Amino acid sequence: MHGPIRTQKKWGAKLPLPKDLLRKMLDLMIKSRRLEERLIKIYKAGEAYFWIGGPGEEAFGVPLGLLVNKGRGHDHDYLHLHYRGSPTLVAMGMPMIDSIRIMMNRATDTSTGGKNFSNHFCYPEWNVVPVSSPIEVQYPMAIGTAWAQRRAKAKGITIVTGGDAGTAEGDFASCLVWSSRKGSELPLLITVQNNLWGISTAFEGQHGETQIADRAKAFNIESVVIDGNDPVESYIRLQEAFQYIRKNRKPYFIEARLSRLYGHSSASGANPIPEADCIQSFSELLLKNDVVKEREVKDLFDRYESEAREAQEIVRGEPVPEPGEIWKHVYANNENADWRLF
Repeated sequence: MHGPIRTQKKWGAKLPLPKDLLRKMLDLMIKSRRLEERLIKIYKAGEAYFWIGGPGEEAFGVPLGLLVNKGRGHDHDYLHLHYRGSPTLVAMGMPMIDSIRIMMNRATDTSTGGKNFSNHFCYPEWNVVPVSSPIEVQYPMAIGTAWAQRRAKAKGITIVTGGDAGTAEGDFASCLVWSSRKGSELPLLITVQNNLWGISTAFEGQHGETQIADRAKAFNIESVVIDGNDPVESYIRLQEAFQYIRKNRKPYFIEARLSRLYGHSSASGANPIPEADCIQSFSELLLKNDVVKEREVKDLFDRYESEAREAQEIVRGEPVPEPGEIWKHVYANNENADWRLF
């Protein structure tokens, strides 16, 4: 099932997904983009310390979020996301203000209490495991929840996402080993969002394999390389992967080729980069097929720009964490400890 690198298709007169779903995907992709652009503006205005996020990954992240069996416990899907996972969470129903509270380090942030970097989400009620800053540690962590689901004979699966550069880490290799052992295979969707850059290092020359998905072959893991800039293909391929894992309770590997539109992070300037824009191409496809009108697309951009700006105004007036809360959620049964004692 290992496939070739794909390019944006000319789907023709009849798109293979329902119009309502196509409109919903465009809506959520624009919402996610406007959110990330607002976070960048917050950083550049000096109201935050650091930005890293997912502009350019909406065509893959949104379909992923729509296909997740959202809930808490082993019968629902666990998500081990990296720091470019905002499109997935927007599709799952995350309000813009949640992301802005993390960005501006406010005590009202329900994911980290205002104590972590941007896009370090945590939603226990949705099985979204805390995003971690160290590169690719989410891959072996995903083995834990997938193993728990296997042991419980649960219906849910585990999903893990990461970037191409991090696949050089031993944590990634451990994930392939532990998920594929014969007789003990795990219900795990392993994804790599390959934007062809590792901070400032180009993908070419850094990999001995032709495609990252080639590595799955050695472990008898079904794999495919997809055009992650095409939400139609992403949705169809992700749906196939979900169905395979739910039925066979075995791992599946997806490498999604996509863009990185604002650089690695604020450390590289967070300025626009002229790469393929999935929202532009998807909008043109839907306009061509009379699924949406130009005015509708503009209204979506305007509406979510206003929503993001209004959320920033609210968060600006909210409190930052108190020093006495430094150990909160760090040590068990120590929620009210006096930080001066440590």
